[in-house]
Amino acid sequence: MKVVSKQRNSRMCFICGMDNPVGLKAQFYNMEDGSVMTPFRYKEEHQSFPQRVHGGLAATMLDELGLRALWAQKGEEIFGVTMSMEVKYRKPVPYQEELVGRGILIKDTPKFAVIKSEIYSPDGILLVHGNVTYIKLSVEKIAKNVAAHEEMCYLIEDDVRELPF
Repeated sequence: MKVVSKQRNSRMCFICGMDNPVGLKAQFYNMEDGSVMTPFRYKEEHQSFPQRVHGGLAATMLDELGLRALWAQKGEEIFGVTMSMEVKYRKPVPYQEELVGRGILIKDTPKFAVIKSEIYSPDGILLVHGNVTYIKLSVEKIAKNVAAHEEMCYLIEDDVRELPF
C-alpha cells in the first residue's frame, strides 16, 4: 500500500518518542486509503513472559494508532485522549520481530472519534485488534503550559514509499 505522507514524532512518548530510551520510536505513515500504518519492533525488555510482549504494551500501541488514525484523516492539529478501548488478543505478540500496526477512523463526530486498530505479524497474521474511542480536546485542556509543536517536534524524512497490507 502506498504512503501518502509521514507524521511527526514526539520527544518522550513511549510509542513515538525519539528521545525515550525505553520506547519504541515508532514512525507513522498516512496511507492512500486514509489509514495510518507503522512498522515497529518490541524489545526483549517489553516482555511479560519469554517470547511474548506484555499485553498492556500491545494495547498501548493500539491506543497510539487511534490518535494517529484520526490525524491521518483530520490533520495533526486535532488532539484528544482515550475514553475507552476494547481489545481482543488473538495470538501472542512476539518481540524482536518487525510488526505492522494499522489504524483507521471508523466513526467521527464533533466531540468523539472511534478508531479500529490492529497489530499484524511479519507474515500478515492479525495478532491483536481493538476499537479505541477518543474524546477530542485541545492541547491546553490535556496539559497546561505544553505546546503541541514543541512536543511533536520531529519529522524524520525517509524513503519509505510502501508498506505491507
